[in-house]
Amino acid sequence: MVKINSTSRLPHITDRIILTQTDTTVGFLSQDAKKLAQIKSRPPTKPFIKVYANFRALSKDLRLPKRRKNLIRRAKKTTFIVKNQAFRVSDYRVSSQLLHKSEWFYSTSANESGKEYDREFCEQKADIIIEDKHGLFETKASSLLKVSDTKIRKLR
Repeated sequence: MVKINSTSRLPHITDRIILTQTDTTVGFLSQDAKKLAQIKSRPPTKPFIKVYANFRALSKDLRLPKRRKNLIRRAKKTTFIVKNQAFRVSDYRVSSQLLHKSEWFYSTSANESGKEYDREFCEQKADIIIEDKHGLFETKASSLLKVSDTKIRKLR
């Protein structure tokens, strides 16, 4: 099911807030970090995780440590921090044509900052809701690794 709170048939997806099931939990996706920060009631200076559709899109955007490329390419449900940029490669594909053309989105959990998931709050804040037959459900957050050429540090 795709629900769009818009009068136009095909909205510009780059400036919309999307509520969907991600590879790890229920999340807000958008290419507009300011809108996400406003919805989450968190400082706009605090960065978001950037979720890439595939490793090729990530490689175009970021320079990765050579020794860690294989680890990053093969990781599942893991967020990496390289040079203070947080990112994740998600092979999870929602069966929606809205998300297929974008190579990346900023991602955050679907809740107010520091609070639990509330479906009613999320539906009010989202411009587009994408839900499959399994619905929207919370699961464990992704692992978080800080990576450099010389070491790997687990943060979560």
